[in-house]
Amino acid sequence: MKTTRADQTASMMDILRGGLDGDPEMLRQWTSVLGAFGVRLAVAGVIMAVTFWAAKRVAGLVQQAIQRLPRHHPADETLGDFVSAMVKYVIIVIGLIAVLQQLGVQATSVLAVLGAASLAVGLALQGTLGNVAAGVMILLLRPYRIGDTVELSGRLGKVVDLDLFNTRLVDFDGLTLYLPNGKIFGDLIVNLSQSGHRRIDVAFGIDYADDLDKAIALLLRIAGRERRVLAEPAPWAKMTGLGDSAVNVTLRCWTAPADWVDTKFDLMKQVKETFEAEGLRFPYPHQVAVPWAHDEGSPSSDAEHPKAAVP
Repeated sequence: MKTTRADQTASMMDILRGGLDGDPEMLRQWTSVLGAFGVRLAVAGVIMAVTFWAAKRVAGLVQQAIQRLPRHHPADETLGDFVSAMVKYVIIVIGLIAVLQQLGVQATSVLAVLGAASLAVGLALQGTLGNVAAGVMILLLRPYRIGDTVELSGRLGKVVDLDLFNTRLVDFDGLTLYLPNGKIFGDLIVNLSQSGHRRIDVAFGIDYADDLDKAIALLLRIAGRERRVLAEPAPWAKMTGLGDSAVNVTLRCWTAPADWVDTKFDLMKQVKETFEAEGLRFPYPHQVAVPWAHDEGSPSSDAEHPKAAVP
């Protein structure tokens, strides 16, 4: 015959009443029940202690292992902290379930209640949890790291902090920007530091009467003398267009991302000074005025027919 929970509760109450009345048999049963419960409680305490020790120990080992991973950059502390915390909490949850089962609590019911509560909290914090999920993906996929110069959601700056909710940038105006991870992960991410070099494009216009080959050779010579310009990829210079009043020549070269701004503007200054010293001219836009064409026999005057400006 199957014993129900109600029968077990009634039996326990009978034992309790008998023990309080001084019944020797009931006292022996009471002592037996308390002893069994004490053993279970002691075992549960040991399980809990071992769980906390194991969670701390394994989390530390996981964090050390992540920090030793071979990467282009050292692994951020954020990734190690996040993964180790996840491992720690998973071990603690497993230990708590084992403790509940040891004490006779139905862990299935507890898990069902926790699942329902988690669903309600998830629906209430849908946007926040979306940022957390995006933060997890950023930490795992590593599109950028702390210290990288990036363009996120159309804003350019240096990553100074990264957590599960936000990415913090400091832009070149000194402003601190807090960008939600959910918005970042669903948009274009441009990492200017990851490749290790960045291209500089500078274009100049020289007079049509100037020596084009000389101008191109001067551009390559200037780039070769600039110590911040990388030898590989090699600098490139060509004629890139014919303007209304000038022939366009362009210099393309590569430098380290941290040197990009200063190198570009210094190259522009050097090119201007060198071209002027070598006799190459930067023509100004100009206009030529021509009279309107008139039919034979038609009267005309400057007042009636103004001159047109043709570039």
